[in-house]
Amino acid sequence: MNVHRGQLRFGYGTSGFAHHRLGDALRVIANLGYEGVALTLDHHHLDPYAKDLSRQVALLAVDLDRLGLSLVVETGAAYLLDPWRKYSPTLLEADREHRVDLLVRAVALAADLGAEAVSFSCGITPPGVPDKMAWDRLIAGCSTVLEAAEKFDVPLGFEPGPGMFIADLDAYDRLCASLDNPYLFGLTLGTGRHGGSSPERVRRVRTRLVNVHLTDVLGGSGGELPETLSALCAIGYQGLVSVELPLHSQAAPAAAGDSLGYLRQASGLEVMS
Repeated sequence: MNVHRGQLRFGYGTSGFAHHRLGDALRVIANLGYEGVALTLDHHHLDPYAKDLSRQVALLAVDLDRLGLSLVVETGAAYLLDPWRKYSPTLLEADREHRVDLLVRAVALAADLGAEAVSFSCGITPPGVPDKMAWDRLIAGCSTVLEAAEKFDVPLGFEPGPGMFIADLDAYDRLCASLDNPYLFGLTLGTGRHGGSSPERVRRVRTRLVNVHLTDVLGGSGGELPETLSALCAIGYQGLVSVELPLHSQAAPAAAGDSLGYLRQASGLEVMS
């Protein structure tokens, strides 16, 4: 996962277009000037359990190619697997096989669509589950997903986060070591999370970094976001840098446009067209 010096490529997450048809969302994102899309698999945006999935994938591939959009597959839909429990089941729960199945499906879809990575996380520790059991469940689940990733040659982007079982980069490093440091087990880095927006942290993960989430573009990030973008440019990061603003779906086109304008200004770089 070594990177080479280059320009940043900005994308926008479909989680921020919850009220748009997927095709319409892609056209808005592309017409605004984004180079990629972070596609959250969901019941209304490429449902991985749809009966006509093959047809949808073929049509999506045509749309992505025509619009010139790169792709990262996201797997954080809130109620795709369970209509009652948000983000459940996770890789740490007793019925985790449903999450593993979703991630394996996501890897296969990513391969069909030429996606750059599949992004996922582990979730919070379920009540009553001791750490050792959580570790065992997580390692077993990740190992199965890794088998699919190796079969299809699709990089994985695991995202640590505050409150989750894998909360920071130290825990991520421990997880990688437990999996024997596989080449395809990369990192998704989120701004404002686990100190990830500091240049030191960006440099620390430079050989593992396959995906970047920006969650504070319109939320008063101060000087952190420009520093993050500068650090990403300095390490030659070539993956997508995608905006995630699900709470802005009611005004998605405006939020996406404002975000790209700010990113271009904050990066001090000309975005490739």
